[in-house]
Amino acid sequence: MPAHHQRHPRPRQSQDDFKELYGRLAHLGTGDARGALAGITPERVVAAASEVRLGRTVTMAAPVETRTAPDNPHPAGHRLTGPPEDEEHAHGLHFATDHFGMNVHGDADSHLDALCHVVYDGTLHGGVPASTVTPEGATALSVELVHDGIVGRGVLLDVPRLHGVPWLEPGDHVTADDLRACEQDQGVRVGEGDLLFVRVGHRRRRTETGPWDAARTRAGLHPTAMEFLAQRRVAALGSDGNNDTAPSVTDGVDFPVHVLGVHALGLHLLDYLQFEDLVPLCEQEGRWSFLCVIAPLRLPQATGSPVNPIAIL
Repeated sequence: MPAHHQRHPRPRQSQDDFKELYGRLAHLGTGDARGALAGITPERVVAAASEVRLGRTVTMAAPVETRTAPDNPHPAGHRLTGPPEDEEHAHGLHFATDHFGMNVHGDADSHLDALCHVVYDGTLHGGVPASTVTPEGATALSVELVHDGIVGRGVLLDVPRLHGVPWLEPGDHVTADDLRACEQDQGVRVGEGDLLFVRVGHRRRRTETGPWDAARTRAGLHPTAMEFLAQRRVAALGSDGNNDTAPSVTDGVDFPVHVLGVHALGLHLLDYLQFEDLVPLCEQEGRWSFLCVIAPLRLPQATGSPVNPIAIL
């Protein structure tokens, strides 16, 4: 199947259908202050450790982008602040130092969305008032909620691999049927407390064809696929895209997967990861689950953080 063709039509979703789905998923939420992370029990972490058989560690983050691009109009800034030029070659002790700044929720860099990131109908997840997010920072549900990290069993479902293409085209979407078919094809099953990673091939397409305006068009999950995640009670969701398809298929809601995932289900989302280092190892080993360690920066009142998830096989 040519990679430049969409696999199937994009069924639209009315506002009424979206609100009905939202209500159904919100009802399935844990009610825990940590959101869906409540599903990662100590027992499940111990069980996840049994996934380590090779002692191999693999990053699921992309290198931080510091150049302007169509999908990155405000790139991360990085500059050396020392040593001064007149000290670079002088005798004695000197230190090389850096200054770094990032637009965390952009369309190029790997990052984690905290539960305070999505404001919908005047509230955050769990009905927390949106007024808790101020210009000075978020006083509730910030990234500090995961200051101890997120550790559990990671599962990677590779949708382009299922369909025999290198990537899904911008505008295409992943359905619940796709996720179930990936499970069967890859011999793995997503379970309660798992960290689910869905590959759409965004990063490979960007590498091979060049950046594009991903804010306008990208592959992602169809909103109805979130029912699969709710039924399996996954603890977090990550993708090599934004998780949301663009343009949105939902009338009046630009980021329906973010609303359903973060706001309704209490899922921390990981956007714009890369799986091109992990996929060959999974194929070689014939298994698609692994111990996963996610350690966001400690930014006490931030709505998100740069992130470097590590798969350990």
